Amino acid sequence: MSLFEPVLSLRTALGESPVWGGNSLSFVDIIGKKLHRYRPADGTLSSLDLPEHPGCAVPLAGGGFVMGMRTGIYRVGADGAVGPMLAANPTDPADTRFNDGRVDPAGHLLIGTIDEPKSGSRGGLYRLEKGGLRRLFGGLLTSNGLAFSPDGRILYHSDTPRFAVHAYDYDAASGQVANKRLFAQLDPDAPDRGRPDGAAVDADGCYWTALYAGGRVQRYDPDGRLMAEYRTPARSPTMPCFGGPDRKTLYVTSVGAGFDGPLDGALFAMPVDVAGLPTTLCQPESLP
Repeated sequence: MSLFEPVLSLRTALGESPVWGGNSLSFVDIIGKKLHRYRPADGTLSSLDLPEHPGCAVPLAGGGFVMGMRTGIYRVGADGAVGPMLAANPTDPADTRFNDGRVDPAGHLLIGTIDEPKSGSRGGLYRLEKGGLRRLFGGLLTSNGLAFSPDGRILYHSDTPRFAVHAYDYDAASGQVANKRLFAQLDPDAPDRGRPDGAAVDADGCYWTALYAGGRVQRYDPDGRLMAEYRTPARSPTMPCFGGPDRKTLYVTSVGAGFDGPLDGALFAMPVDVAGLPTTLCQPESLP
């Protein structure tokens, strides 16, 4: 039996990028072009329509969000008003878009792109800085799984279709990455072909990853050993996020499009013993 229970039965086509802020959980529906905000205290949900496919939304200090969409990265107000573009998609937006994003300890947005045809390895990982968008590395199909260790010195990243999670040494002051090593390898020949999507890290430094098409969320210790896995009522969970007043509720978004289960696309939650790391806000002074 799954420990995850549905808390919202809406059917997102592609739910992603959950982030906890204040007393609510924000998340996007990429295909549905929406930004949702869920308040667990009273069960209310509010939604904003967006002009493009949103890959991620990270909270901005002072209010609003920085969002990676199809054509570029934008500053978006709490009311959904889309401001000027901060940085353009460095590849062709006809078949690439921004995807998973995470704020580093210095307040800069790290964000990746997805090569939608999965044919040219045109995806990359970038850091948004005063001078614009700087590429950290490329050769990716689907940049995903961004998370940091509690001390901010290790960056985790997955390239979902390649079934692997890697770890890197990370310097937040300069944004430099080094010493790439394999952290976790999933089996591409497994019957469900579950592969690593979005991720989060808890206060013990353990890495939680949602397995797209795998119907479960896994927890790895800091050395990359699998500690536990938890089934989800949806076939394709996409990204976990710690929330609640004590950050001991693990939320996870999921995919509805292409799946016919009664809970595919819903938002789920599960109580956990170890709290997640606090949400790091993107700092306005880090933006172009």
